[in-house]
Amino acid sequence: MAFSTTQSAEAAANEASVNAGFWPKIKSVATQIPFIEDALAAYYCAFDRETPLHVRAVLWGALAYFVMPFDAIPDYLPLIGYTDDAAVLATAIKIVASHILPEHREAARRALAKLEGALTD
Repeated sequence: MAFSTTQSAEAAANEASVNAGFWPKIKSVATQIPFIEDALAAYYCAFDRETPLHVRAVLWGALAYFVMPFDAIPDYLPLIGYTDDAAVLATAIKIVASHILPEHREAARRALAKLEGALTD
């Protein structure tokens, strides 16, 4: 799949947004969202150089939406704040599920265990 210049620029912008905001966001919401492990697996897949570029672009878009401070349903709203983030991420994962490998899931579990350890210390 060839990317146009505009699509490449958009993918690069999403990658930069995810690079800058993913870990601070994950640390701040680790205990609040049920889809944390999926978000981490998507992150590891998106930054795996073996993952095809079009798959990485889909995941970068979904993860960029997740790290955005303002989106369709503000994250600070109790109970519903992350439903749009979960829907976007779930859709992206469904589209590229065959590319999220056991190694990505294992890396996600290790990162989650490390986060949980840091939060309880």
